[in-house]
Amino acid sequence: MPIKNVIFDVGKVLFNWDLRHLFRKHIMDTEELEFFVTHVVTPEWHFQHDAGRPLADMVVERIAEFPEYADLIRLYSTHFNETIPGPVEHMPELVAKLVQNNVPLYAITNFGAEFWDGFVVTQPIFDHFGGIIVSGAEKLLKPDPAIYQLALSRFKLNAPQCIFIDDLPANVAAAKKLGMAGHIFTDAGTLEQKLHAIGLL
Repeated sequence: MPIKNVIFDVGKVLFNWDLRHLFRKHIMDTEELEFFVTHVVTPEWHFQHDAGRPLADMVVERIAEFPEYADLIRLYSTHFNETIPGPVEHMPELVAKLVQNNVPLYAITNFGAEFWDGFVVTQPIFDHFGGIIVSGAEKLLKPDPAIYQLALSRFKLNAPQCIFIDDLPANVAAAKKLGMAGHIFTDAGTLEQKLHAIGLL
């Protein structure tokens, strides 16, 4: 079957994301900043919310463990959008080209449900997407095959007619096992070449 649907990851594919973008505004010392994002508010801890754990429970627990950082831990829960400084370079233009070509767009993202609700409304790009699976809402994380199967079922897609784009090789490999084409994202230019090669641009 020809590929006709594009399924994107969001973080580090469509939008940049790094906890440092928020906390470097509040922690001036570089060594302390690195300690904070590797021991206190870490990606691994953050991923619990992506998996569906309530944010309030996570914050209370972390403050009990690191009371000296209580204000900064609370800041994570109230200013999360500041960890996302903007779109990945040239990706809005690439998405616009796909929209112009009437290519159906979808997304599967590991993203906390509470944070997603505050983020998605700020980004008109998602108005062009036919559907988005958010891990925190579904309590499923990539690369669990179930999250891809959910997307195929919910959006009535045939796996061989889809290409899945993610920056993590394990997530792409999981999609390919279900019959989708896959692309490990590095930059917009390389992705554009891939989409040209399969006839979507």
